[in-house]
Amino acid sequence: MDPIINLIIFICLGVASLVLSVLAVSSKSLLRSATYLLLVLICTAGFYLLLNYHFLAAVQISVYAGGVVILFIFAIFLTNAKGDILQKHQTRKYVFGGLAAIAGIAITAFALLKHQFVYSGNTSMDGDQEINMQVIGNALMGTEKYQYILPFEVLSLLLLACIIGGILIARKK
Repeated sequence: MDPIINLIIFICLGVASLVLSVLAVSSKSLLRSATYLLLVLICTAGFYLLLNYHFLAAVQISVYAGGVVILFIFAIFLTNAKGDILQKHQTRKYVFGGLAAIAGIAITAFALLKHQFVYSGNTSMDGDQEINMQVIGNALMGTEKYQYILPFEVLSLLLLACIIGGILIARKK
């Protein structure tokens, strides 16, 4: 793709991610916050597609946007009564949150200004060096060193515990 088109798409995804992130944390409705989070995760998948990491984009959509956000929405429906609105926070919490945001922006700006980014005909940027799916599958499901079958199984037990917890919270007394 043309570098100018890449830059335009990157700026659009960045602005959308920034606006949707702010909306996700500032919305008074939990369901709207979860919807904004879903859209932020879809924008993140767009970043992966921009880098030609198709596998990571598919994982982002299926696992995070498809699984985690749906789990959040079920938790919201199971624990809140219809029409619940979040309570207003105290002013000092807004001040501390603003200070934390300014500190995060300052650290990010420092890192961006300290590093020189060079975009040229780098083959890794074109997706020519993408790892084969068989190598990724062997790394995820292997039992050797630096392979991830144990964390995968621990994650499945964690999700099972979340499902059981959701059922226990939702059942009638």
